Amino acid sequence: MSNRRCLLYKQLITCSALLLLLCHNTSAQQEAADTSKKVSAHYGSKGFEFKTADDKFLLQVQSRLQFRFSTPEDQDPVTFDDFTGITKPAFRINRARLKVGGHAFKPWLKYYWEYELSQSNLLNYTIMIEKWDWLKFQVGQFKVEYTRERRISSGEQTMVDRSVINREFTLDRQQGAEIYGRLKGKGIADFNYWAGVFTGTGRGSTTNDDNHLMYFSRLQWNFTGRYLDFEGSDLEIHKEPAGVLAVSGVTNQSPYTRFSQAGGGYLEGYEDGKPGQYRVTQANIETALMYKGFSWQSEFHWKEIIDKLNNDHTDNLHGYYIQAGYFFHEALHWWPKPLELAVRNAGYNPNREADQTKKRETSVAANWFFNGHKNKLTAETSYFNYDKTGGIPAHQWRFRLQWDISL
Repeated sequence: MSNRRCLLYKQLITCSALLLLLCHNTSAQQEAADTSKKVSAHYGSKGFEFKTADDKFLLQVQSRLQFRFSTPEDQDPVTFDDFTGITKPAFRINRARLKVGGHAFKPWLKYYWEYELSQSNLLNYTIMIEKWDWLKFQVGQFKVEYTRERRISSGEQTMVDRSVINREFTLDRQQGAEIYGRLKGKGIADFNYWAGVFTGTGRGSTTNDDNHLMYFSRLQWNFTGRYLDFEGSDLEIHKEPAGVLAVSGVTNQSPYTRFSQAGGGYLEGYEDGKPGQYRVTQANIETALMYKGFSWQSEFHWKEIIDKLNNDHTDNLHGYYIQAGYFFHEALHWWPKPLELAVRNAGYNPNREADQTKKRETSVAANWFFNGHKNKLTAETSYFNYDKTGGIPAHQWRFRLQWDISL
């Protein structure tokens, strides 16, 4: 009897041990599963970041504020009459942005949206598939990579704002789809490409006006074998030169002859366009280089406007800018490390019978970087010189002070 009891006790102990082991394994599996879904939070380069342990989900939230004082006024002179009008010095919150991005389900399935709080505008909303370096895809509303100056964020520029030619040549934000990627070969055989199809009617417009879509392409040669991101100032202090040479082209037919954050708009002399009235073809040659604290970028633009409702009347517009910045502490040991000096020269010629005004801008800026582009102070002085048909000159000085901070 005692032997049977001993045997029974042994069997009970064995069953209990197996049951405990099974429960432990189940609990461990549940704990491991729960752990993979746990969210960690920290502050990173793109604001507050919330990330699951299995890296399937990432949420980044960042806000940006831009405070600006300008005198005698803030906006670039557009017409000859702007030099004789009433000037209005300004102190304002120039930009107030909320940025949200990250990835979902897979690290290569990314999303991003950006909202302008001060004007209640939804600027960007994009889904990106970036599984392979050589072939990527995005769809939504975003800045077209037609010009380096416009593609660089307003918070990551070398100067206070973009040049005087941005108004005439930018494509700004469009709705559509794009493929892009990097073809990395050996040595200097290093290229990036972009190709997209868009509605061609600007930010906030979901439909095309006349069934003629906007077609865009860009080919970029990374001639030093290193990729240079869309960012101003050589904050990284590149030890090896990083340079690009890019060619971009676009064609579109719509009521509009220019674009901005507000959407489709008109250059002077083309107001109130009708659907499909203007066939616009543009091309841009672009260079950029960063090396040991020195940064360079330039663009040379050509733009053809054909009025399809007025006997195919054609106008050709030309514009350029060249810009350079340097952290002089790379050459002078006594120079403050956070201080950068920069200069820009830009020009625009509409080449129209109705307006032969040649527009020129020369600007000098000083940047003090408290924490890179995330917290910087910029002082800029600009000189505008417009030479109107008939040799009537006009000129104006402007000073701007700007604090840009991302939180």
